Amino acid sequence: MNYIVFDCETTNTMDNPIVYDLGWSVINDRFEVLAERSFVNADVFIEEKELMKEAYFADKIPQYVAEIADGTRELRRFETIRRAFALDCKMFGVTEIYAHNARFDYKALQTTQRYLTKSKYRWFFPFGVEICDTLKMARQTFGQCEEYKEFCIENGFTLANGKTPRFTAEILYRFITKDLQFEEEHTGLADVRIEREIFRHCVQMDPSIERRL
Repeated sequence: MNYIVFDCETTNTMDNPIVYDLGWSVINDRFEVLAERSFVNADVFIEEKELMKEAYFADKIPQYVAEIADGTRELRRFETIRRAFALDCKMFGVTEIYAHNARFDYKALQTTQRYLTKSKYRWFFPFGVEICDTLKMARQTFGQCEEYKEFCIENGFTLANGKTPRFTAEILYRFITKDLQFEEEHTGLADVRIEREIFRHCVQMDPSIERRL
């Protein structure tokens, strides 16, 4: 069985997020990478200059410009990106797609689809594909791990009560790698690569884990 792990970066508000960067990996059930994609949404990155000024990581815009120029990322219209995603689902037989805090990424891509087409086309994801959430999975697995709880308490990676662990991708990856200095890049494909590892560890800890959003 093959899967897609995806991540997007957005601008605008948390309630109405608009995607300017989408990356994904196609992996098999041995967590081998079959394909990787990294797209910058030209309809927002180029055409929506005012929106891009409000992007959460607007300081990375020069990095994107350089990486588009050197071919690291592809600058494409959103419809082209949507078609590429659907084609990978079809070509690799993908029926489950994963993101960390998938509810947000799902909402962002749907919102962007409707914003850019004025709701003429409302759905980004191919029909029948199951949305799965590695954040939900991490809470079921790492959340039951005493070593992870101790790690979070010792390093201040908790909610305000000082006892409840947080489950951000960055903190989980710090625990997995034992690298307290690790910082999430907050670009689509780079973040996908750490979310793949979170996905893999969750499945190793509990093969029968509930995955669906």
